[in-house]
Amino acid sequence: MNYKRLFIHGGYVFLTVVTNQRKPILINNIDLLRTAFKNTKKNYAFEIFAIVILPDHFHVLLEPQNINEYPKIISSIKHFFSRNINDVGQVCPTYDRTKGIWQRRYFEHTIRDEDDLNNHLDYIHYNPVKHGLVKAVKAWEFSSFHNFVKMKNYDETWGHFEDVKHIETMECD
Repeated sequence: MNYKRLFIHGGYVFLTVVTNQRKPILINNIDLLRTAFKNTKKNYAFEIFAIVILPDHFHVLLEPQNINEYPKIISSIKHFFSRNINDVGQVCPTYDRTKGIWQRRYFEHTIRDEDDLNNHLDYIHYNPVKHGLVKAVKAWEFSSFHNFVKMKNYDETWGHFEDVKHIETMECD
């Protein structure tokens, strides 16, 4: 399959990265995942604009200094995490280099405009509620939502049905 990616310099990219067979290992290894991001920042220039970590996947809005490097950024995060995690079960023989911890591909979307950015921010922050992990967005610890509340971009009570009707139609997993 010919896989094409859109690289728009100076922009944001929305990414969804999922564990192999959706194993719920990320929250139990959150410090390692954070270290994987920090280690990757040593080699690649990027900012995390927004993020949410769930047990079996994460969504992130990245602002890479060099847009062409975002595939390398994700690869670096996945490899560091995989090299340093304890055994989490079966190894997937077809994807041996990351111990079968991650799905081979990831979903990416280049942010087109401000509305697209705002929609993806909402999607990221509402995701723990969508997956039934919490009843309120503010209750999920592993999210940039709390930073956005401090910056007054969201009200702490955001995430009620009326606030998120448009999110239900978005498919980013």
